[in-house]
Amino acid sequence: MALFRRYPLEFLGIGAGLGFVCYSWYGVVMSNKQAYPIFSSLTPQSTLMGEPSNTGWWAWSTKKKVLILGTVALVIIALGVGLGAGLGIGLKNGGGDDNDNDNEGTGSNTTTPTNTTVKWQPPVGAKWQIILKSEDEPVSTSVDAPIYDIDLFDNNKTFISNLQKMDRKVICYFSAGSFEDWRDDANDFDDADKGDDLDGWPGEKWLNVKSTSVRKIMQTRLDIAVEKGCDGVDPDNIDGYDNANGLHLTKAEAIDYVNWLAAQSHSRGLSIGLKNGAGIIDSVIDNMQWCVNEQCAEFDECDTYAPFIEADKPVFHIEYPKGGSTNNNKSVSASQAKSACTANSSGNFSTVIKNMDLDNWVEYCP
Repeated sequence: MALFRRYPLEFLGIGAGLGFVCYSWYGVVMSNKQAYPIFSSLTPQSTLMGEPSNTGWWAWSTKKKVLILGTVALVIIALGVGLGAGLGIGLKNGGGDDNDNDNEGTGSNTTTPTNTTVKWQPPVGAKWQIILKSEDEPVSTSVDAPIYDIDLFDNNKTFISNLQKMDRKVICYFSAGSFEDWRDDANDFDDADKGDDLDGWPGEKWLNVKSTSVRKIMQTRLDIAVEKGCDGVDPDNIDGYDNANGLHLTKAEAIDYVNWLAAQSHSRGLSIGLKNGAGIIDSVIDNMQWCVNEQCAEFDECDTYAPFIEADKPVFHIEYPKGGSTNNNKSVSASQAKSACTANSSGNFSTVIKNMDLDNWVEYCP
């Protein structure tokens, strides 16, 4: 029974062939009863007019009939086995050869390993710096940190190469889940894929992460990351499901999207991390090389990100003790630093204290 469940089409093909042989053998016997006396009492075959047929099939010799029937049966059996095996292999491999690059999402809520060797896995506790605002001043490389997280669009290939010559790995930031009206590729987005505004972030709207068009744009951004020489990517705003997005985005869709981004990144030789997204950690962590978290100490949820540390993957942790409206070069108070650096389960996090606009200013935990 187990074999039948595994190879039903093969068994059906064999059964059809054997059935045909039995039925046709009966015809041979009926047309040659002298060779098979046991059937001598059976009524001879007749035509539709009621008279025995002495032409066509019934006029052929028994040897010729057996040869033909045997050949037909073997062909049927071979077709059955071949068709079943072919379909079995097709189903095992995913049932088609559609290009994954056009994937609109499966809604899966489990991790799908990308089966691609990751070129760069940063260690737990690695020091880092993140600078995303550089309009007023160029990105400073003065901080002695082996990892820099910088904007994909605002930094060119030469700058990234110079950072790497200083023995620094470069993570390139872009928003994977929101439309930003100032980006070079803003005109590539369809209006139908745009949702509600991101609260507190002018010029940004949530994106439909199921959209083929959106995913093609993200593929292009990953290609830009490769062209510029980034070591990894930091795709932001993947947690639209946890916000008022206007697109009815779900957690399952976010899981599918993040795992898809991981597959696309890994296939290009890029490492990738999860940005916030506490609710989907268990379903994507196998495909992530790190996590970038904002304000888990402030919201008392750092323990949620502990699975990354347990998996020997760093948590790049950001706190904004000054709030959203104060961006300056002044140090935070001792109590603010303590709150940012001593949250439950955050002892092995790579914590930075930053201004909300993520400029060059940074402080580290003592």
